[in-house]
Amino acid sequence: MSFFSDSVALSRTQFAVTAIFHMLWPILTTGMAIFLVIVEGLWLKTKNPDYYRHARFWAKLYVLNFGIGVATGLPMAFQFGLNWAPFSEAVGDFFGTVLGFESTMAFMLEASFLGIMLFGWDRVPAAMHYLATILVAIGANLSTFWILSANSWVQTPAGGEFINGKFVVHDFFQAIANPFMVKSFLHMFFATLETSLFVIGGISAWYLLKNRHPEFFLRSLKIVLVAVLLIAPLQVFVGHLSAEQVYHYQPTKLAAMEAQWETIPAGATADWNLLALPDNATESNKWSVKIPQALGLVLEFKPKLSEPVLGLKEWAPQDRPAMVGLIFYSFRLMVGIGFFFVALMGFSILQWLRGKLRVDAIAQQPWLLWSWIFAGPMGYLAVESGWIVRCVGRQPWLVYGQIRTAQAASVLPPGEILFSLGGLTAMYTVFFFTTLFFARRIIVEGPNLAVPLPKSATFLGAKPLSHEPDSRPAEAQQ
Repeated sequence: MSFFSDSVALSRTQFAVTAIFHMLWPILTTGMAIFLVIVEGLWLKTKNPDYYRHARFWAKLYVLNFGIGVATGLPMAFQFGLNWAPFSEAVGDFFGTVLGFESTMAFMLEASFLGIMLFGWDRVPAAMHYLATILVAIGANLSTFWILSANSWVQTPAGGEFINGKFVVHDFFQAIANPFMVKSFLHMFFATLETSLFVIGGISAWYLLKNRHPEFFLRSLKIVLVAVLLIAPLQVFVGHLSAEQVYHYQPTKLAAMEAQWETIPAGATADWNLLALPDNATESNKWSVKIPQALGLVLEFKPKLSEPVLGLKEWAPQDRPAMVGLIFYSFRLMVGIGFFFVALMGFSILQWLRGKLRVDAIAQQPWLLWSWIFAGPMGYLAVESGWIVRCVGRQPWLVYGQIRTAQAASVLPPGEILFSLGGLTAMYTVFFFTTLFFARRIIVEGPNLAVPLPKSATFLGAKPLSHEPDSRPAEAQQ
């Protein structure tokens, strides 16, 4: 059967396209909302108007991502009823309820207070505005919690049983707190925050490289550095914990992540495949670059394994992931970016301690600024790669060990799915370039350092900000 006549493959492709594209926007909103809480809190605490203008500037990028995120998320919800109706019917009592929580608890909370956060500066007291910003951040990240709870449940179903093909909930809270939930949520929470911080740092570095408002954007870069000093190493550690739970609960996925075809017994040592070319036809790696006796160190921080690592050959081909190469390299890309972030954070902190992060010195380090600009989009690649490992590595199961993906798909004419796939791809392409256009316009325009303080600032005792001269050429200022 060809790809274009396989309705299951087409439905999977459509969901992958919508999920990968939609995920680009909530990544930034969930993390940037916390950044907005930080800078507004610093404004209220220090009475420095510079922090207020940071809140106003970065909120523009926040609301742009929020709007596109809403528009691109709607098709995902419809697909559960259209392309995956058998799945929805089988698990809707739990899965549908949790997604409903995400809409009513999280999205509505975020949307309800977003207007106050954006337009309420002169309409509500400062404390009320700050509360609205906090509630927007809570709503954005509560959305992450419910989505990860639902997705973790399909990884490790709990809290009930399947009776005649339908999941019957016995303990709703146990289903929510399934074995994958806590570490998965923390991993995604830190991923969105880390990505947002490096995006903000990358944009700040671009302004510094252009010598535009250097004092303003050196401040935002330093705020980012203080935050990633904790977040970047912590994300690597939480990522390891997430890999550990795969080791214990999803041995087929682990075998694909490591391109491990042969079983390694407990108590043994094994080489770790740093690079490899997996070949499903021969059930082996055509070539590999190995680190001797390092697999135990990677999995358990010790040479000898306390548990066996089952090889892919332990399962029939139809019972294990088919795209081993994609899973293998997606995992390594995610991990590599995580360590790159730690290294960049370390070098930047070192330069700060050496007194190199001053306005008169930062422009003399273009290599450092370019590194931050390069790091800006890297977090997106890491998050998308992690979700590829998470979802493609779960195959051939939609609900791990319970419902196969082929059984969960609606029986639809391939032509209809191709039509909707083409339409969604075209629509998302327009969304993507439209977002880039408006984001570029926001960044090129830059912050408005002359924006007046809100009326509530008079009660805070805030002092006017001494405006920096625009360092752009005269023709660029016109």
